[in-house]
Amino acid sequence: MKSILITGGAGFIGANFVPYFLEKYSEYKIVNLDLLTYAGDLANLKEIEGEARYEFIQGDIADRGVVETIFERFDIRGVIHFAAESHVDNSISGPEAFVRTNVNGTFTLLDVARSHWMNGPFRYKEGYESCRFHHVSTDEVYGTLGKEGLFTETTPYAPNSPYSASKASSDMLVRAYHHTYGMDVVTSNCSNNYGPKQHDEKLIPTIIRKCLAGEQIPVYGDGKNVRDWLYVLDHCKGIDLAYHTGRSGETYNIGGRNERENIYIVRTICEILDEKRPMPDGQKHESLIRFVTDRPGHDRRYAIDATKIETELGWKADENFETGIVKTVDWYLAKAVGTTKD
Repeated sequence: MKSILITGGAGFIGANFVPYFLEKYSEYKIVNLDLLTYAGDLANLKEIEGEARYEFIQGDIADRGVVETIFERFDIRGVIHFAAESHVDNSISGPEAFVRTNVNGTFTLLDVARSHWMNGPFRYKEGYESCRFHHVSTDEVYGTLGKEGLFTETTPYAPNSPYSASKASSDMLVRAYHHTYGMDVVTSNCSNNYGPKQHDEKLIPTIIRKCLAGEQIPVYGDGKNVRDWLYVLDHCKGIDLAYHTGRSGETYNIGGRNERENIYIVRTICEILDEKRPMPDGQKHESLIRFVTDRPGHDRRYAIDATKIETELGWKADENFETGIVKTVDWYLAKAVGTTKD
Protein backbone atom coordinates (compact mmCIF):
# COMPACT_ATOMS: atom_id res chain seq x y z
CA MET A 1 0.00 0.00 0.00
CA LYS A 2 1.37 3.40 -1.01
CA SER A 3 1.46 6.20 1.61
CA ILE A 4 0.44 9.67 0.45
CA LEU A 5 1.06 12.77 2.57
CA ILE A 6 -1.82 15.24 2.56
CA THR A 7 -0.98 18.57 4.18
CA GLY A 8 -3.72 20.73 5.64
CA GLY A 9 -6.24 17.91 5.46
CA ALA A 10 -8.30 19.30 8.34
CA GLY A 11 -8.93 22.58 6.53
CA PHE A 12 -11.77 23.38 4.16
CA ILE A 13 -10.61 21.90 0.85
CA GLY A 14 -8.42 19.21 2.40
CA ALA A 15 -11.25 17.95 4.60
CA ASN A 16 -13.43 17.53 1.52
CA PHE A 17 -10.60 15.89 -0.43
CA VAL A 18 -9.44 13.30 2.14
CA PRO A 19 -12.77 11.41 2.49
CA TYR A 20 -13.31 11.58 -1.28
CA PHE A 21 -9.83 10.20 -1.96
CA LEU A 22 -10.06 7.44 0.66
CA GLU A 23 -13.37 6.24 -0.71
CA LYS A 24 -12.21 6.27 -4.32
CA TYR A 25 -8.79 4.60 -3.89
CA SER A 26 -8.27 1.48 -1.79
CA GLU A 27 -4.56 1.26 -2.63
CA TYR A 28 -3.53 4.37 -0.67
CA LYS A 29 -2.84 5.09 2.96
CA ILE A 30 -3.32 8.77 3.73
CA VAL A 31 -1.20 10.58 6.30
CA ASN A 32 -2.75 13.94 7.13
CA LEU A 33 -0.33 16.56 8.53
CA ASP A 34 -2.12 19.61 9.91
CA LEU A 35 -1.09 22.11 12.57
CA LEU A 36 -4.76 22.67 13.55
CA THR A 37 -4.57 26.43 13.62
CA TYR A 38 -7.85 28.35 13.71
CA ALA A 39 -8.66 27.15 10.15
CA GLY A 40 -8.21 23.41 10.80
CA ASP A 41 -10.75 21.33 12.69
CA LEU A 42 -10.75 17.55 13.17
CA ALA A 43 -14.54 17.71 13.37
CA ASN A 44 -14.33 18.23 9.60
CA LEU A 45 -13.09 14.63 9.32
CA LYS A 46 -15.29 12.81 11.78
CA GLU A 47 -16.75 10.64 9.01
CA ILE A 48 -13.39 8.86 8.60
CA GLU A 49 -12.57 8.35 12.27
CA GLY A 50 -11.30 4.80 12.77
CA GLU A 51 -10.45 4.30 9.09
CA ALA A 52 -7.47 1.92 8.98
CA ARG A 53 -5.94 3.59 5.91
CA TYR A 54 -5.90 7.04 7.50
CA GLU A 55 -3.61 8.59 10.09
CA PHE A 56 -3.61 12.12 11.46
CA ILE A 57 -0.50 13.88 12.72
CA GLN A 58 -0.61 17.33 14.26
CA GLY A 59 2.43 19.29 13.19
CA ASP A 60 3.92 22.21 11.29
CA ILE A 61 4.91 21.81 7.63
CA ALA A 62 7.74 24.28 8.26
CA ASP A 63 9.25 22.02 10.95
CA ARG A 64 11.79 19.98 9.01
CA GLY A 65 12.21 17.43 11.80
CA VAL A 66 8.50 16.66 11.83
CA VAL A 67 8.33 16.34 8.04
CA GLU A 68 11.45 14.16 7.85
CA THR A 69 10.09 11.84 10.54
CA ILE A 70 6.83 11.40 8.63
CA PHE A 71 8.62 10.63 5.35
CA GLU A 72 10.82 8.03 7.05
CA ARG A 73 8.12 6.44 9.21
CA PHE A 74 5.58 6.03 6.43
CA ASP A 75 7.90 5.95 3.41
CA ILE A 76 5.87 8.70 1.76
CA ARG A 77 5.51 8.16 -2.01
CA GLY A 78 3.43 11.21 -2.91
CA VAL A 79 2.45 14.64 -1.56
CA ILE A 80 -0.74 16.61 -2.12
CA HIS A 81 -0.07 19.97 -0.52
CA PHE A 82 -3.12 21.96 0.64
CA ALA A 83 -1.75 23.51 3.85
CA ALA A 84 -1.67 27.31 3.63
CA GLU A 85 -2.62 30.48 5.37
CA SER A 86 -5.31 31.73 3.02
CA HIS A 87 -7.40 34.58 4.47
CA VAL A 88 -6.51 37.83 2.72
CA ASP A 89 -7.60 40.09 5.59
CA ASN A 90 -5.33 38.18 7.98
CA SER A 91 -2.42 38.55 5.55
CA ILE A 92 -2.86 42.32 5.64
CA SER A 93 -2.79 42.51 9.44
CA GLY A 94 -0.20 39.75 9.99
CA PRO A 95 1.80 38.85 6.88
CA GLU A 96 4.64 37.03 8.66
CA ALA A 97 2.60 33.87 9.27
CA PHE A 98 1.86 33.69 5.55
CA VAL A 99 5.53 33.75 4.62
CA ARG A 100 6.38 31.11 7.24
CA THR A 101 3.65 28.67 6.24
CA ASN A 102 3.19 29.28 2.54
CA VAL A 103 6.82 29.91 1.55
CA ASN A 104 9.00 28.25 4.20
CA GLY A 105 6.56 25.38 4.68
CA THR A 106 6.37 24.61 0.97
CA PHE A 107 10.18 24.74 0.72
CA THR A 108 10.53 22.30 3.64
CA LEU A 109 8.11 19.82 2.07
CA LEU A 110 9.79 20.03 -1.33
CA ASP A 111 13.27 19.63 0.06
CA VAL A 112 12.44 16.69 2.31
CA ALA A 113 10.62 15.00 -0.59
CA ARG A 114 13.65 15.56 -2.83
CA SER A 115 15.97 14.01 -0.26
CA HIS A 116 13.69 11.03 0.33
CA TRP A 117 12.91 10.28 -3.31
CA MET A 118 16.06 11.30 -5.20
CA ASN A 119 19.80 10.56 -5.22
CA GLY A 120 20.59 13.78 -7.05
CA PRO A 121 19.30 16.11 -9.77
CA PHE A 122 17.19 14.14 -12.25
CA ARG A 123 18.05 10.85 -10.50
CA TYR A 124 15.20 9.18 -8.66
CA LYS A 125 16.00 6.35 -6.28
CA GLU A 126 15.07 2.90 -7.51
CA GLY A 127 11.39 2.25 -6.78
CA TYR A 128 10.64 5.96 -6.28
CA GLU A 129 10.31 6.93 -9.92
CA SER A 130 6.53 7.44 -9.70
CA CYS A 131 6.61 9.76 -6.66
CA ARG A 132 4.88 13.08 -7.31
CA PHE A 133 4.43 16.40 -5.50
CA HIS A 134 1.11 18.17 -6.18
CA HIS A 135 0.95 21.80 -5.09
CA VAL A 136 -2.49 23.36 -4.62
CA SER A 137 -2.49 27.09 -5.31
CA THR A 138 -4.83 29.97 -6.16
CA ASP A 139 -5.83 32.23 -9.02
CA GLU A 140 -4.93 35.24 -6.86
CA VAL A 141 -1.29 34.87 -7.91
CA TYR A 142 -2.29 36.32 -11.29
CA GLY A 143 -3.47 39.62 -9.81
CA THR A 144 -6.62 41.26 -11.09
CA LEU A 145 -8.54 41.38 -14.37
CA GLY A 146 -10.48 44.10 -16.11
CA LYS A 147 -14.02 43.55 -17.29
CA GLU A 148 -12.86 41.16 -20.00
CA GLY A 149 -10.42 38.28 -20.24
CA LEU A 150 -9.55 35.16 -18.26
CA PHE A 151 -6.54 33.89 -16.36
CA THR A 152 -4.69 31.15 -18.25
CA GLU A 153 -1.72 29.07 -17.21
CA THR A 154 0.55 31.51 -19.07
CA THR A 155 -0.81 34.69 -17.46
CA PRO A 156 2.10 36.59 -15.84
CA TYR A 157 2.09 36.57 -12.05
CA ALA A 158 1.11 39.89 -10.43
CA PRO A 159 0.10 39.22 -6.79
CA ASN A 160 -1.43 42.18 -4.97
CA SER A 161 -1.71 41.03 -1.33
CA PRO A 162 0.73 39.44 1.13
CA TYR A 163 -1.36 36.25 0.81
CA SER A 164 -1.18 36.05 -2.98
CA ALA A 165 2.51 37.04 -2.92
CA SER A 166 3.27 34.18 -0.54
CA LYS A 167 1.39 31.72 -2.76
CA ALA A 168 3.16 33.03 -5.86
CA SER A 169 6.46 32.47 -4.07
CA SER A 170 5.52 28.89 -3.24
CA ASP A 171 4.48 28.26 -6.85
CA MET A 172 7.90 29.44 -7.99
CA LEU A 173 9.66 27.11 -5.56
CA VAL A 174 7.70 24.16 -6.94
CA ARG A 175 8.62 25.20 -10.46
CA ALA A 176 12.30 25.52 -9.48
CA TYR A 177 12.41 22.04 -7.95
CA HIS A 178 11.11 20.63 -11.21
CA HIS A 179 13.52 22.49 -13.49
CA THR A 180 16.58 22.30 -11.22
CA TYR A 181 16.23 18.84 -9.71
CA GLY A 182 13.88 17.06 -12.10
CA MET A 183 11.29 16.49 -9.36
CA ASP A 184 7.92 15.27 -10.65
CA VAL A 185 5.59 18.12 -9.71
CA VAL A 186 2.18 19.39 -10.72
CA THR A 187 0.60 22.71 -9.67
CA SER A 188 -3.08 23.58 -9.77
CA ASN A 189 -4.42 27.12 -9.41
CA CYS A 190 -8.07 27.30 -8.44
CA SER A 191 -10.76 29.95 -8.36
CA ASN A 192 -12.83 30.76 -5.25
CA ASN A 193 -14.02 27.58 -3.56
CA TYR A 194 -17.29 27.22 -1.66
CA GLY A 195 -19.21 24.37 -0.10
CA PRO A 196 -19.39 22.35 3.14
CA LYS A 197 -16.76 22.71 5.89
CA GLN A 198 -15.53 26.19 4.92
CA HIS A 199 -14.23 28.31 7.78
CA ASP A 200 -16.65 30.88 9.20
CA GLU A 201 -14.39 33.81 8.24
CA LYS A 202 -14.94 33.33 4.49
CA LEU A 203 -17.58 35.21 2.50
CA ILE A 204 -20.32 32.60 2.04
CA PRO A 205 -20.25 31.16 5.59
CA THR A 206 -20.19 34.74 6.93
CA ILE A 207 -23.30 35.65 4.96
CA ILE A 208 -25.15 32.55 6.19
CA ARG A 209 -24.01 33.04 9.79
CA LYS A 210 -25.03 36.71 9.84
CA CYS A 211 -28.42 35.93 8.33
CA LEU A 212 -29.16 33.22 10.88
CA ALA A 213 -28.14 35.55 13.73
CA GLY A 214 -30.10 38.50 12.33
CA GLU A 215 -26.91 40.56 12.22
CA GLN A 216 -25.70 43.06 9.64
CA ILE A 217 -24.01 41.51 6.58
CA PRO A 218 -20.86 43.50 5.71
CA VAL A 219 -20.14 43.92 1.99
CA TYR A 220 -16.85 45.49 0.93
CA GLY A 221 -16.97 48.59 -1.26
CA ASP A 222 -19.76 48.57 -3.84
CA GLY A 223 -20.08 44.77 -3.81
CA LYS A 224 -19.25 44.53 -7.50
CA ASN A 225 -15.97 42.62 -7.14
CA VAL A 226 -16.24 39.53 -9.34
CA ARG A 227 -15.07 36.01 -8.48
CA ASP A 228 -15.28 32.71 -10.35
CA TRP A 229 -16.95 30.27 -7.91
CA LEU A 230 -15.95 26.60 -7.80
CA TYR A 231 -17.82 23.99 -5.77
CA VAL A 232 -15.30 22.31 -3.50
CA LEU A 233 -16.01 18.72 -4.57
CA ASP A 234 -15.49 19.72 -8.22
CA HIS A 235 -12.12 21.12 -7.18
CA CYS A 236 -11.25 17.86 -5.39
CA LYS A 237 -12.00 15.90 -8.55
CA GLY A 238 -9.75 18.21 -10.55
CA ILE A 239 -6.88 17.76 -8.10
CA ASP A 240 -7.35 13.99 -8.26
CA LEU A 241 -7.10 14.09 -12.06
CA ALA A 242 -4.10 16.39 -12.12
CA TYR A 243 -2.25 14.34 -9.51
CA HIS A 244 -2.80 11.07 -11.32
CA THR A 245 -2.76 12.06 -14.99
CA GLY A 246 -1.36 15.59 -15.28
CA ARG A 247 1.89 16.12 -17.16
CA SER A 248 4.97 16.54 -14.98
CA GLY A 249 5.96 20.16 -14.46
CA GLU A 250 2.66 21.51 -15.73
CA THR A 251 0.18 23.91 -14.17
CA TYR A 252 -3.57 23.36 -14.45
CA ASN A 253 -6.10 26.10 -13.76
CA ILE A 254 -9.31 24.81 -12.15
CA GLY A 255 -12.28 27.15 -12.36
CA GLY A 256 -16.03 26.75 -12.23
CA ARG A 257 -16.94 29.16 -15.06
CA ASN A 258 -19.31 30.77 -12.55
CA GLU A 259 -18.44 34.45 -12.47
CA ARG A 260 -20.60 36.32 -9.98
CA GLU A 261 -20.43 39.73 -8.30
CA ASN A 262 -20.12 39.58 -4.52
CA ILE A 263 -23.42 41.42 -4.08
CA TYR A 264 -25.12 38.75 -6.24
CA ILE A 265 -23.74 36.07 -3.92
CA VAL A 266 -25.09 37.91 -0.89
CA ARG A 267 -28.54 38.50 -2.35
CA THR A 268 -28.83 34.92 -3.66
CA ILE A 269 -28.11 33.49 -0.20
CA CYS A 270 -30.56 35.95 1.34
CA GLU A 271 -33.28 34.77 -1.05
CA ILE A 272 -32.59 31.10 -0.30
CA LEU A 273 -32.77 31.77 3.43
CA ASP A 274 -35.96 33.84 3.03
CA GLU A 275 -37.52 30.60 1.84
CA LYS A 276 -35.76 28.07 4.05
CA ARG A 277 -35.35 30.07 7.28
CA PRO A 278 -37.49 33.25 7.29
CA MET A 279 -36.64 36.02 9.73
CA PRO A 280 -38.94 36.07 12.78
CA ASP A 281 -40.01 39.67 12.13
CA GLY A 282 -41.00 38.93 8.55
CA GLN A 283 -38.28 41.14 7.09
CA LYS A 284 -36.22 40.01 4.12
CA HIS A 285 -32.66 38.96 4.87
CA GLU A 286 -31.50 41.47 2.26
CA SER A 287 -32.39 44.22 4.76
CA LEU A 288 -29.31 43.16 6.77
CA ILE A 289 -26.86 44.16 4.00
CA ARG A 290 -24.49 46.99 4.89
CA PHE A 291 -21.77 48.31 2.58
CA VAL A 292 -18.47 48.90 4.39
CA THR A 293 -15.08 50.44 3.54
CA ASP A 294 -13.32 48.39 0.89
CA ARG A 295 -10.42 46.12 1.77
CA PRO A 296 -6.91 47.45 0.95
CA GLY A 297 -5.63 46.02 -2.35
CA HIS A 298 -8.99 44.38 -3.09
CA ASP A 299 -8.67 42.81 -6.56
CA ARG A 300 -11.62 43.73 -8.77
CA ARG A 301 -12.12 40.56 -10.78
CA TYR A 302 -10.78 37.01 -11.01
CA ALA A 303 -11.86 34.50 -13.62
CA ILE A 304 -10.17 31.30 -14.76
CA ASP A 305 -9.94 29.68 -18.16
CA ALA A 306 -10.13 25.95 -17.36
CA THR A 307 -9.75 24.84 -20.99
CA LYS A 308 -6.42 23.08 -20.40
CA ILE A 309 -7.61 20.71 -17.66
CA GLU A 310 -10.91 20.20 -19.48
CA THR A 311 -9.32 19.24 -22.79
CA GLU A 312 -6.16 17.45 -21.57
CA LEU A 313 -7.55 15.60 -18.55
CA GLY A 314 -11.29 15.48 -19.20
CA TRP A 315 -12.30 17.45 -16.10
CA LYS A 316 -15.52 19.42 -15.88
CA ALA A 317 -17.42 21.06 -13.05
CA ASP A 318 -20.56 19.13 -12.12
CA GLU A 319 -22.12 22.02 -10.20
CA ASN A 320 -23.05 25.47 -11.41
CA PHE A 321 -23.32 28.17 -8.78
CA GLU A 322 -27.09 28.00 -8.51
CA THR A 323 -27.10 24.26 -7.71
CA GLY A 324 -23.99 24.33 -5.54
CA ILE A 325 -25.09 27.23 -3.37
CA VAL A 326 -28.33 25.48 -2.40
CA LYS A 327 -26.35 22.40 -1.31
CA THR A 328 -24.02 24.67 0.62
CA VAL A 329 -26.76 26.55 2.44
CA ASP A 330 -28.49 23.27 3.31
CA TRP A 331 -25.25 21.95 4.82
CA TYR A 332 -24.79 25.03 7.00
CA LEU A 333 -28.42 24.97 8.09
CA ALA A 334 -28.02 21.33 9.13
CA LYS A 335 -24.79 22.22 10.94
CA ALA A 336 -26.58 25.00 12.82
CA VAL A 337 -28.96 22.46 14.34
CA GLY A 338 -26.31 19.75 14.74
CA THR A 339 -27.56 17.28 12.12
CA THR A 340 -24.76 17.25 9.51
CA LYS A 341 -23.43 13.80 8.66
CA ASP A 342 -19.93 15.09 7.83
